[in-house]
Amino acid sequence: MPAGKIQDSTDERPTRRADRVGGEIVARKTTAQRKAGGLYLTPVDVADFMAAQVMGGEGSVRILDPAAGSGTLLCALVERLTSASPPVREADLTAYEIDPDMQNALSATLEYLAGWAARHGTRVKVRVERADFVAAQAHLLKANGQLFGSQSTTPFNVVIANPPYFKIPKSDSRAQAATTMVYGQPNIYALFMAAAAALLREGGEFLFITPRSFASGPYFRVFRERFFTSIRPTRVHLFGSRRDAFSRDEVLQENIILKGVREDDWQSRRSQFKLHVSSSAGMADLERSASRALPLDEAFSQSGPDRVFRLPVLRSEDDAVKLVDAWTGSLHRLGMNISTGPVVPFRAAEFLANAGAPTNSNVPLIWMNHVHAMRVSFPNGIRKPQYIKRSASEKSLLLPNRNYVLLRRFSAKEEARRLVAAPWIRHASSYKLVGIENHLNYIYRSAGELDEDETFGLAALLNSTLLDTYFRVSSGNTQVSATELRAMPLPPLDQIVRIGCRVKALDGELEKLDEIVEEAVGASR
Repeated sequence: MPAGKIQDSTDERPTRRADRVGGEIVARKTTAQRKAGGLYLTPVDVADFMAAQVMGGEGSVRILDPAAGSGTLLCALVERLTSASPPVREADLTAYEIDPDMQNALSATLEYLAGWAARHGTRVKVRVERADFVAAQAHLLKANGQLFGSQSTTPFNVVIANPPYFKIPKSDSRAQAATTMVYGQPNIYALFMAAAAALLREGGEFLFITPRSFASGPYFRVFRERFFTSIRPTRVHLFGSRRDAFSRDEVLQENIILKGVREDDWQSRRSQFKLHVSSSAGMADLERSASRALPLDEAFSQSGPDRVFRLPVLRSEDDAVKLVDAWTGSLHRLGMNISTGPVVPFRAAEFLANAGAPTNSNVPLIWMNHVHAMRVSFPNGIRKPQYIKRSASEKSLLLPNRNYVLLRRFSAKEEARRLVAAPWIRHASSYKLVGIENHLNYIYRSAGELDEDETFGLAALLNSTLLDTYFRVSSGNTQVSATELRAMPLPPLDQIVRIGCRVKALDGELEKLDEIVEEAVGASR
């Protein structure tokens, strides 16, 4: 069937039709093509769930979808608004779509939607923009960072979207337009969020499904500052599984649904508002989502210039956040620092070795695969060179063999814990130097060396449920960045040492680790 050709079925729900047609088009694309365009269509269950969150409440609404795909979200929203009380009688839809294979299908689907809506008493007007939304609205991202300045077009009542997500190079014109909004190599989804939000009228509703990464981290710091100046978050839904929201497309991002309202002065009245946080394992239990409300103030960290958007699902997570926030220490204040392993294998290929002999020529190379909770398994059966030539020290690739805390920078696809750390104790190796691969962070004392109790204590703290919970609530990244760990509060050094003394005696048995940590820092179960 040619791209955009639709099999007619007059009794089919518009949302189901959009999903079916979009799925047929995506199925004809290669994985590389889908990734290049960030083409991951919204499942019907998710679209219905999102549409149900829109209040509507007016006889006539203007709706924008800046990344419409085959029109699933717009169809779900119009279906919802026609059955609202009171129903919306007129909907003016603007849909942007850049993919040529989707554009004709989108137009045909929205035409079908208009006919369906007319039979249900709602007039639908459609405008399909065959263009790159971010490029078309680049002026909104420039404007000297004044994201929510004067609007040159009639603002929208609702923006709803599942934008593409992929990183774009700094040389990309869209990235250059957004230099006042994001740092480094930006992810395209944040630019969709920013430009779409700027097109909302006061009181308008913002509803996006995106990765969670914008909620924390240095790359999105300015974005958060500008975006949350005028968008007041009202509800967030988290998916417990990274796989499930877009399972048919094998997406492994940690997705959230963010609902907000355009309200330019909300920050001055922030103590008056609440944030509703819900969660589900995936799509199958969306209608049985666990839900809670918390003061909106508590969703934003108060310490430091980098305000993080926190999303605690359980009340027990509140306790962990409050306890850790009360700590006044940090790596810097304790005389420690954290860096990323200097060995990037493809750049250091000439130095990699498969054997430790001769010991005067080769030294250990520690990979992420060697690091497990509270232990380094070296050497092991990984199919990678586990040694590196001493001559790599001439390129500043090796470190003195000292006591370090090694920490994985990435968590596995569905790993139970985000933080995985292990003590590296120098006397366990006779080598004078060691290589640490780039997928690991390592913590060290800035002047001198960590003693064993400090090393074991800090590793145990990072492996504890307490700190893992704090990190998950505070961080939207699957990557564990050195920047975030530098900012993480830590307890006094004597408590860390006390933890280390007791954990060393466990001899690798970790069942009591949480108990030891909680007793040392005064946590209550």
